[in-house]
Amino acid sequence: MYQTSYHRASSVNEAVTMLSGTSEGKYVSGGMTLIATMKQRLASPSDLVDLRHIPDITGIKVEARRVTIGAATTHAEVAASSALRAVCPAICTLAGVIGDPHVRHMGTIGGSVANNDPAADYPAAMLALDARIVTDKREIPADDFFTGLFETALDDGELITALRFEAPDKAAYTKFRNPASRYAMTGVFVAKGAGGVRVAVTGAGADGVFRHSGMEQALSANWSPAAISGVTVDPSGLMADLHATAEYRANLVKVMAKRAVAEAG
Repeated sequence: MYQTSYHRASSVNEAVTMLSGTSEGKYVSGGMTLIATMKQRLASPSDLVDLRHIPDITGIKVEARRVTIGAATTHAEVAASSALRAVCPAICTLAGVIGDPHVRHMGTIGGSVANNDPAADYPAAMLALDARIVTDKREIPADDFFTGLFETALDDGELITALRFEAPDKAAYTKFRNPASRYAMTGVFVAKGAGGVRVAVTGAGADGVFRHSGMEQALSANWSPAAISGVTVDPSGLMADLHATAEYRANLVKVMAKRAVAEAG
């Protein structure tokens, strides 16, 4: 690894101030991506500002059906939350199938959303749940937040503090996992609520996470796995790599969507 300076922040304002005083600093929470990238000498931040000890950005709050999850909340905490499972079990299930136990106890929901890996799970949940990404400056609708591979609407130095959404009436997430990394080769999150039906796909899009309007329309008319059968998934906008062709992923999108709808009930 390259030489870096470590800073431990105890508040959001302190973290922002610390980062602003660096030349090429980065926030770090679980570090599941950043530390590994540094070890491979693919990133060399001048400073690391540790967010793990900021109490204001941890924890889960459920008020009726309004959910707020602190950005530094770990995947394991999301998976284990009984209050969250009572209103939105789908996101608990999603958190429970991320990586392995080490990743789930170190990785955080805010870090995953900010990194926007094209095969990560949480971006699909944020899109399907019509979530708001809360930062130290503003709230950003999920539809506007994810802008491309590893790209988001965050400004330089902007810090995610929480994720907020209204729990849907029905929701589920299913994914076809890479057997080695457990990343989604294709994952689909479906949600049905007061705002209608939303379907988000991760692990398959050549430009990252995306919503599938055809499935949303079909499921709005008929909430059942059978409604997916007549929907076309265009492979031209999907990823092709050593794990799967674009055509294979197109089929997986339909298969995972059907399973998600069936699981949601």
